[in-house]
Amino acid sequence: MPHANAELITKFYEAFARRDADAMAACYAPDVRFSDPVFPDLRGGEAGDMWRMLCESATELRVEHADVIADDTTGSARWDAYYPFGPSKRQVHNVIAASFTFKDGLIATHTDVFDFWKWSRMALGPTGVLLGWTPFLRGKVQSTVKKQLAKWRAKHGR
Repeated sequence: MPHANAELITKFYEAFARRDADAMAACYAPDVRFSDPVFPDLRGGEAGDMWRMLCESATELRVEHADVIADDTTGSARWDAYYPFGPSKRQVHNVIAASFTFKDGLIATHTDVFDFWKWSRMALGPTGVLLGWTPFLRGKVQSTVKKQLAKWRAKHGR
């Protein structure tokens, strides 16, 4: 029988596959910390709202997860996201390694790791090929999505 925290991770990704961001956010502790190469430091409600924003805008998202492992304190999984990106609808297949810690039966920290340069080549085309490895482009993407999340949160009264 899987550990309860492995079941929690599975529940999170099954909700993601359905684009049910509220169910995803319900897996998080109120003071959760989330980080990935695009959203490097989200805390509390920001993390759930990031998923709400992404799920709301994702019209052709497919999510698959595998290799879920967890114990009382830590866990991990691999997940793949398939989606068209931006106005040009460039096809992206992002492979992500996720790690988790848990508190009181909920996810306390969630860190996603993926190859930003590989992602930027798929998502941004020639710009990603030329500049995807640079801190400049990563910073530009982070700044853009931070503003998008702030705008989304303001629009939804958060």
